[in-house]
Amino acid sequence: MVPPPVDKRDFSHLAAIIILLLKIWTTRSCAGVSGKSVLLYDLVFICRYLDLFLHYVSIYNTIMKVIYLVSTTVTLYFIYFKFKTTYDRNHDSFRIELLILPTLALAFVWNHDFSVFEILWTFSIYLESVAILPQLYMVSKTGEAETITSHYLFALGIYRFFYILNWIYRYYMEDYLDWISIVSGVIQTVLYCDFFYLYITKVLRGRKMRLRENI
Repeated sequence: MVPPPVDKRDFSHLAAIIILLLKIWTTRSCAGVSGKSVLLYDLVFICRYLDLFLHYVSIYNTIMKVIYLVSTTVTLYFIYFKFKTTYDRNHDSFRIELLILPTLALAFVWNHDFSVFEILWTFSIYLESVAILPQLYMVSKTGEAETITSHYLFALGIYRFFYILNWIYRYYMEDYLDWISIVSGVIQTVLYCDFFYLYITKVLRGRKMRLRENI
C-alpha cells in the first residue's frame, strides 16, 4: 500500500495545537489564551469528524482526526478546569453565538448535499474560517500578545495559507474546485493579514507584539 502523502496543512495545524498545549502546561497558566476560540475549534472537529468510525480513509487520516479531537479537548480541560484560575474571562468576551448561528444557517443554505453529515461538515468549514476571531478580539482588548501565543496564532495562519495552496494545486492538477472550502479559507486568511504584518515586523525581531498602536 502506498503511504499517504505528507500534508503540510496537517502539520502546521498540529504545530499550533502543540505550541498552545506546551505554553499552558509549562507556564501552568492559560493567560492570554481565548477559551472561546478553542471551544469553537473543538466544535469544528466534532462536527467534521463525526464519521470517524463510519468512513475509513487511511490510518494516517484516522490518527490525525483522533489527535485533533483529543488535543483540543485536553486544551479545553486545561483552560476551564485545571488552570481555570489563570483564565482571563473578562477579556475573553467575544459573543460566539454571533459566529455559530450564522455559519450554521449558511450551512443549511449553501452545501454540497442536504444530508446530516454534509451539513455538519459544511458548518465546520464555515465555523473554522471565523473560529480565531475570539482570540484576535482578546488580543486586541489586552493590547498585546505573548511571544508563544503569537507563534500559536502564526502557525494557525500558516495552516490556512497551505489550505489555499492545496486547493490551487487540486484545481490545476485534478481539475477540482470546491468554492465552499476556498471562500472559507480566503476569509480566514484575510482575518490574519494584520496579525501577519505585526508578527513579521515585531515578534520575529524579538519584541512582544503590542496592538494598541494599531487599534
